[in-house]
Amino acid sequence: MKVLNNIKAFGIKVLRLRGLKYVIVCILGVLIIGFLDENSVWSHMKNQGRISELQEEIDKYNAEHNKNQAQIRKLNKDPKAMEKIARERYFMKADDEDIFVLSDDDRSTNTFATNETAE
Repeated sequence: MKVLNNIKAFGIKVLRLRGLKYVIVCILGVLIIGFLDENSVWSHMKNQGRISELQEEIDKYNAEHNKNQAQIRKLNKDPKAMEKIARERYFMKADDEDIFVLSDDDRSTNTFATNETAE
C-alpha cells in the first residue's frame, strides 16, 4: 500500500505543476494535428508522392504532344509524308499497285484438321 500511496502522491505533484499541464496539452495537440488530422504530415507526404507521379505523367504526355505536333507540321508541309503514313498505317495503295502483307506469326504446320473416323 505504501508504494501505491507514493505513486499517487507523485502523480498529484506532477499534476499540480502549472507548466507541465501546458506542455502535455501542446504535445498532444501536435501529435493529433501532425498524425491524425486530414492535413497531417503523413497525408502531406502522400500528397507529395502523388504530385511527383502526376508530374512525371504530365511530362510524358507533353513529350508525346510535342512529337505529335511535329508530325502534324511535317504532314502539312510535305505531301510525301502523308502518303507514307497512309501506306504504312492504313495499307492504302495507288490504283495500279498491289499490296502484300507479310506476317511473322508462328502458325502450326498442321493447319488442316482431319475429320476421319475409324470404323
